[in-house]
Amino acid sequence: MKEALFYKKLKNKIVQCQLCPNFCVLKENEPGKCLARKNISGKLISLSYGKPIAMNIDPIEKKPFFHFMPGEKVFSIGTAGCTFKCLNCQNFDISQISPEDISTQFVSPEEIIDKVKKSGCKIIAYTYSEPTTMFEYMLDICKLAKKEKIKNVFVSNGYINEKPLQELCKYIDTANIDLKSINNEFYEKICSGKLEPVLKALKILHKNKVWIEITNLIIPRLNDSSKDIEKLCKWVKNLDKNIPIHFSRFFPMYKLLNKPETPNKTLENAYKIAKKQGLKYIYIGNLETDKENTYCPKCNSLLIERNRYQIIKNNIKGDKCYNCNAKIPGVFN
Repeated sequence: MKEALFYKKLKNKIVQCQLCPNFCVLKENEPGKCLARKNISGKLISLSYGKPIAMNIDPIEKKPFFHFMPGEKVFSIGTAGCTFKCLNCQNFDISQISPEDISTQFVSPEEIIDKVKKSGCKIIAYTYSEPTTMFEYMLDICKLAKKEKIKNVFVSNGYINEKPLQELCKYIDTANIDLKSINNEFYEKICSGKLEPVLKALKILHKNKVWIEITNLIIPRLNDSSKDIEKLCKWVKNLDKNIPIHFSRFFPMYKLLNKPETPNKTLENAYKIAKKQGLKYIYIGNLETDKENTYCPKCNSLLIERNRYQIIKNNIKGDKCYNCNAKIPGVFN
């Protein structure tokens, strides 16, 4: 068992986890809301350390990242548990269970690095469920990966406190944060969380010069109003107009089976709003469209042509447009 980082010991063997904004106060043998951390004999223990329940090789575009090493394969790992309780979770079978609920073989950080090197991948993604819940495991892998010049990719809901995030920023190269809505009521009702810590995490990542991309899953009649999308785009623009934003199509899932799929026109509307607000790199996901391609914002030349997760053509020269030489933000080498 691995003792957790970022917690406080209270009286009578009670502990308070300080990893995420849930700030769980736990009596002996009580798990946190994430189900991945537990008070055992007055110590907070990470239950997910060394217990990956998913390991796969994916295209980097699947995460999604469109401005970070396009076309590369990424070694993806995930463990059980999550800081949220999203009613629409697509990975609820692993996010809403404890690592104690599954029998898994222990895989050390050193063994993960060995698997990555053997796979030929240059990138590790901490993904599938919420990687914050495996913080200690992720951090140890990140440190080893950095020594081996393997890139670290953080795919997260952004629900993490400042101190642990600052520590993680020393080792991660990029992050895709799921900004679920710009409305706190949505976070409370749908995710059992709060909006403000996610916005703060995005600011911290940006300040630390971690490359950021944002995903916004649009759910009919919950976060699809033009007013909310416009407000979200304004917020992102104020942070950095060059941050790529991915508007993603919702499919009925988990406890939101009564909701329809996101209509094409809703996603197209979000694209138009983002364009009008001045965002430079806007993409639509889970939909057959040319709006997954990257264009130069200066001369409108086609830079990267995509078909789902496959790169058809890449015209970026270094980090510049092949036609007008404009600098394209991201990591392309």
